[in-house]
Formats: sequence, structure tokens, C-alpha cells
Amino acid sequence: MHAKKESISPEKLLKEVDFSKLNGLIPAVTQDKKTKEILMLGFMNKEALEKTLQEKRVTYFSRTRNSLWTKGETSGNVQAVKEISLDCDNDSLLIKVKQKGNVCHTGKSTCFFKEVLEK
Repeated sequence: MHAKKESISPEKLLKEVDFSKLNGLIPAVTQDKKTKEILMLGFMNKEALEKTLQEKRVTYFSRTRNSLWTKGETSGNVQAVKEISLDCDNDSLLIKVKQKGNVCHTGKSTCFFKEVLEK
């Protein structure tokens, strides 16, 4: 059974997101809208989410660089936003995208390619 989706505006999304739990950051799971494959997990602060909503391209907050980065800025492997969902606790996002090129810096199509198999 699928949960019924509620439609909210970008303005309401920005008001509802709770950035207080992880030092101003929220996890953002990125999924290919067409294939449903989980591509990566990144973090966003309010500024990254605002830029993502404005430009319709995913922008993350890099914890290592302590700055914003828009996916594909240098590589050309852009994530075009197709849909954003806020979870029930208002503290994480699922972003469905149209991915251009590879996602991972290793050249893979997903960052989740290391799998632990049950024996």
C-alpha cells in the first residue's frame, strides 16, 4: 500500500524543514526518478535547499569543504530535480532526479556499489 502524497509549495517546504538536529544540516537521499536506483546521500543546509529549489539542480553542502557545491558543476554530471519529498519528521529529504552521467567520483552510476551479501 502506498502512502498518499501531500503537495506543498517550495515556500512551505522551506518553512517546514527542521535544520536544528544536525548542526543546520539535513540528509538528502538522491534517487533516479526513472530507474528508482538510490544514487547518493548528501547533506543540505537551508542555503543549499533554497538554491536547489531555485535552479532545479541539486546543490549540497560539503562537510569536508564547508561550502555549497552543485552536483555537476565541474564534472557535467548534473542532477536535474524532478521531485522533492520531505519525511514525516521534517528532517530529511528524498530528491528524485534525472541524472546526467555518472554520480560517484569513482565513475560508477551510484555511490552505493559496495554490497554486503548474506551467506
